[in-house]
Amino acid sequence: MIKRLTSTALTSLTIALAVPAHADGPVVVELFTSQGCSSCPPADVLLGELANRQDVIALALHVDYWDYLGWVDEFAQPAHTARQRGYARAANSTMIYTPQMVVEGQEQIVGTKGMKLAEHIDRHKSRPSRVKLTLNRDGAGKVRILAQAAGEVTRKMLVQVVRYMPEKIVDIRSGENAGKSMTYHNIVESIVSVADWDGKTQLDVKADAAGENPVVVLIQEGSSGPILAAARID
Repeated sequence: MIKRLTSTALTSLTIALAVPAHADGPVVVELFTSQGCSSCPPADVLLGELANRQDVIALALHVDYWDYLGWVDEFAQPAHTARQRGYARAANSTMIYTPQMVVEGQEQIVGTKGMKLAEHIDRHKSRPSRVKLTLNRDGAGKVRILAQAAGEVTRKMLVQVVRYMPEKIVDIRSGENAGKSMTYHNIVESIVSVADWDGKTQLDVKADAAGENPVVVLIQEGSSGPILAAARID
């Protein structure tokens, strides 16, 4: 939460959506948010708009450090706060806040800055992927992850499986957002590391993916570095 933050104009949010289709792979946008943060609703709305795009993987990671303000966020997880702290350390920062968006594990921006977000998405969409990634579901509640390095990879990569709830409406009854009915999108339920990979040989692993919710796979330099590839399967 940033007390000095004001809501972004609706025109800025609209501009953030006017990005052409991506031919090389979706751009990952992570929103660190909280139901107890008065500055977060505009960012939650923006993420909801991004959630319907095929060229973006939009993920909402609810953090737990605002729960003391009078409303406990039912989606918040300490693991999400730890992931955000990891990104802060990678950027040599000691501050975490909401709403914050992290694009491709690299750019960190205030989560309501629609125009700035559009610029970052556009820039990443123009870059060729260093990893080619393919996902397939099988009939036993598994997802098969196939990946091949398409360029130079200098660090060990972490293969992570993300499960999320596509949408849920929450009536907030107390705290800074008391009285609001919010629709949240792409609510991250779990991020599980399933393999380390050096890129020297083709990756071919199976991971648990039971249930009907979508599956996202991230291939990232460590847990807080650049995201080199991402894919989603419904």
